[in-house]
Amino acid sequence: MGKDTSEIVKELGLCSDFHTFYKENQEHMLSASLAQLLDDLLKQKKMKKSQVIKDAELSEVYGYQIFSGVRIPERKKLLCLAVSMHLNIEEAQILLKCAGYSQLYVKLPFDSVVLYGLCKGMSVVEINELLYQYDLETLG
Repeated sequence: MGKDTSEIVKELGLCSDFHTFYKENQEHMLSASLAQLLDDLLKQKKMKKSQVIKDAELSEVYGYQIFSGVRIPERKKLLCLAVSMHLNIEEAQILLKCAGYSQLYVKLPFDSVVLYGLCKGMSVVEINELLYQYDLETLG
């Protein structure tokens, strides 16, 4: 994953010109499209799209549109993919950032349930049940 974000921010504050900073840190910046990142994660996890889409509780057509880059899913649907791919918290946060969404924040009730589910290896259905128990919106 490269340099730690806080290290890059520190370097940014200390640099005298942005061009030099960018040149030295470009390899640590997110440049992959969402579809490319999802594909990389699939390969890394040795998973199949069809199983991930099924486990994410997404329709087959919609899921394949996400993986092909035709559609950008809403944040909740992206979280379903993160859960079904068994991503760790760091990987899930990167996935959210890549799609332009806010990261999971533990002080938000919905986000804390999802974070708990990711930590415990829960399924989408199990996380939805927990969200429902606390009168929170489900993943869908």
